[in-house]
Amino acid sequence: MVHADASTFASNISKEEAYEQVLMQAEGLFDGQRNWVCNLSNAASLLWHAYKSLPEPSNQVNWAGFYTLDPLSPPPPNPPQLILGPFQGKVACQTIPFSRGVCGAAAATAATQLIPDVDAFPGHIACDGASRSEIVVPILTPDTKKVVAIIDVDCAVVNGFDETDRKYLEQLAELIGKSCDWP
Repeated sequence: MVHADASTFASNISKEEAYEQVLMQAEGLFDGQRNWVCNLSNAASLLWHAYKSLPEPSNQVNWAGFYTLDPLSPPPPNPPQLILGPFQGKVACQTIPFSRGVCGAAAATAATQLIPDVDAFPGHIACDGASRSEIVVPILTPDTKKVVAIIDVDCAVVNGFDETDRKYLEQLAELIGKSCDWP
C-alpha cells in the first residue's frame, strides 16, 4: 500500500543516498501499477522531496517533473511536440516542440542534456525566469527505444547538476520507461 512516508528523506543523507531512495521507492510504488500518469506523479513527488532534503545546490531545484509525447502533435513535416505532464513547482510551458529548448533537444536526440547555465543554451525556453541550470533526461520504451517522455529538472543556481544527477536520473528514466504502459 502506498504511504506518504515514501517521500520522506532524512536531512543528513548524501545525494547518492537520496537518489538510491528515489529509485527504491519508485520501484515499490510502480509495482503492480503501470499507469503512466500515476507513476510520473509519484516520481515527481519523490524527486521534489529528495532535492529539498539536500544541501545546495540540490535544494535550489525549483521545478521537477515530466513532459510526455503529445498524441496531438502536428503532422509531419512539423516536429513532434511534448506536452506538460506531472510535476512539482511553478506552472510551466504547456507544449514544447522537439525543435525548441533543452527539453526539445533531449527529445529530438534521445540523449541527456546537462546544462550548467541555461542562458548559454541557444533557444532555451524560460518557463521560469528563476531557472539557471537544467538537466533533461529522455524516457524511452524498452522495446522500440522511442522517446515517450522526458524528465526535466530545473535549478535556481548555475551548475546545479552534475554527473551524479545524470547517472541516477538516467536510471530513473530507464525504470519509468519499462514500468509504464505508454499511449
